[in-house]
Amino acid sequence: MAGTLKTEAIVLRSLRYSEADRILHVYTPSLGRLGAIAKGVRKSNSRFGGRLEPFFRLHLVLYEGRGELFTVTGAETISGYPRLREHAATLDSAARACDAVSRLFEAGDANPAVYNLLTSQLALLDSTPEMATHANQLAFRLKLLLASGHAPHLAACASCGEHEGLTGYSGAAGGVVCSSCEASSFSFDQEAHAFLTQALALPLAQTPQASQRALSQAERAISETLEHHAQVRWRPAVIR
Repeated sequence: MAGTLKTEAIVLRSLRYSEADRILHVYTPSLGRLGAIAKGVRKSNSRFGGRLEPFFRLHLVLYEGRGELFTVTGAETISGYPRLREHAATLDSAARACDAVSRLFEAGDANPAVYNLLTSQLALLDSTPEMATHANQLAFRLKLLLASGHAPHLAACASCGEHEGLTGYSGAAGGVVCSSCEASSFSFDQEAHAFLTQALALPLAQTPQASQRALSQAERAISETLEHHAQVRWRPAVIR
């Protein structure tokens, strides 16, 4: 039904369209991911200015017509996160966080926890540039898996429930596996196991540290779980 709605939103992606417009992909707390067109936004006298760029957190006024896209009729900035735009590492981490949300959550798939997680990640990158690390990217992705219902099983063997000898990880099983169930698994060190457990439990600002070997195993575990259970592939996290 046609009408106007107001919502908070984070701009995930902004694409040029025609001579003066932009197509926006945004994520909202109550409507999930949606597409919108901002008409005339690329004109020098546009009332929207530069606030419809990626990573902006906004109050949006949207008009829902008969087409697939909403139309942006109003936008006020909550936060533009300007400091994260000053560093290549934080810009890249923000882009990967928004891309991960866009790939995992379908249009209309509302999840307020995901919205809050993304705002927390952008605010952290804005305030603390040194958090733009491989470990932080993995911690964010792991929390997205939790929010989507695909968190890995870490307390016991995902296949048989055994609590001892958890030496492998199986994406198909969705978690750590014991030596008796490791046929389809890859080797998974205790340090990688500890990283996943701590990253799930701690806030993003307290992302645990780990060796590169452990982080590589953790990333493989996250990626294979996602591919097997959500049929989604994420861009590789960047090592820093």
